[in-house]
Amino acid sequence: MVHSLIAAALALASPQAAPAAQPQRAPALFAVHDADTTVYIFGTFHALDGQSDWFRDRVRGAFDESGELVLETLVPEGPDRGQLSSMPRYRGLMTPSASFLATTRMAIDAGRNQGMQVANGADMVLRHIAEAQGKPVEGLETLESQLAMFTKMPPPPTREPRPGEPVPEKSPMDNLSKAMADMQASWKRGDQSVFVAMLGQLNQASPDTYRMMFTERNARWADWIRARLQTPGTVFVAVGAGHLAGKDSLLVQLAERGIPSQRVN
Repeated sequence: MVHSLIAAALALASPQAAPAAQPQRAPALFAVHDADTTVYIFGTFHALDGQSDWFRDRVRGAFDESGELVLETLVPEGPDRGQLSSMPRYRGLMTPSASFLATTRMAIDAGRNQGMQVANGADMVLRHIAEAQGKPVEGLETLESQLAMFTKMPPPPTREPRPGEPVPEKSPMDNLSKAMADMQASWKRGDQSVFVAMLGQLNQASPDTYRMMFTERNARWADWIRARLQTPGTVFVAVGAGHLAGKDSLLVQLAERGIPSQRVN
């Protein structure tokens, strides 16, 4: 979901963001495997401008080779998507704080300013192609658990200006729009460094948010992949690119469980 990078994007929208590394060819794709199982792990961007052909070459080959697609979660599409709060199974979970709602709206608007839409996001594109091909699609976590996490999310961190600090020339919306555009550009070329910087800033600004959004979920997903390696076959796992970067990434969690990964593009 697009929410998974909201707080991190806000943390990145600051002068401390690291410069981009040398561009590479495509969004990052990794793989883990044993004698009879391969799990491809693809870092996605949840909302895109639709102006690049990222689904090609090694990414497309790995997807076509896979017998199933696994996303972070499966969100209802069509009319049902806008009616989640009225569904009995979700009603008690759809109570995020006012600050979280405001932050979410700000992030969505910032993305739209850059022409980015969830409908163009890598997760949605992959899901539609898999469903059209009759490829099984499942989620690493339920929508209920993801919504429950968002209701517990602390307010986005704020920082009071220091005495004598100049007033920013740009508004928070402009800064967030630029941060999201920079992240999208980095994702397209497979540059993980911007996500490392983003996560470091988020961890410093709000350790609880970082732990809930990344550390704990990455650990659960690493356990899922370790269990999936016990079943022969090939599977394509697609999660937000931020989950594949930094000191607590899904790849690091796998390595701690004795499962090394390799970048394949």
